[in-house]
Amino acid sequence: MGAKSRIRVERIYEDVDPDDGQRVLVDRIWPRGIRKDDPRVGIWCKDVAPSKELREWYHHRPERFDEFASRYRAELAANTALDELRKLADRGVVTLVSATRDLDGSHAAVLAKLLKGR
Repeated sequence: MGAKSRIRVERIYEDVDPDDGQRVLVDRIWPRGIRKDDPRVGIWCKDVAPSKELREWYHHRPERFDEFASRYRAELAANTALDELRKLADRGVVTLVSATRDLDGSHAAVLAKLLKGR
């Protein structure tokens, strides 16, 4: 199985799917309504989330997404937590989960593309 098929992105509020593999919460802030022992969260890897400053600058404004993605990739370039996610993906399926409503315009989508090598 190639890396492209090993990385999935879902909302944290979705039910666990048997094909999810290791579920990794990639938000810096714990999602509302989710208990710490909720089975929808396997690992919390908040260190791969965008910095507070970048998150606040972007504020899910679609016109800023390309610049946000570029700045976020720059933040990730020196992030050792990204290496841990790559190791997880080498071992099997990883589902990146986030509380964001717009997954396609989120840091999780940028992170997934990076992990897939795109």
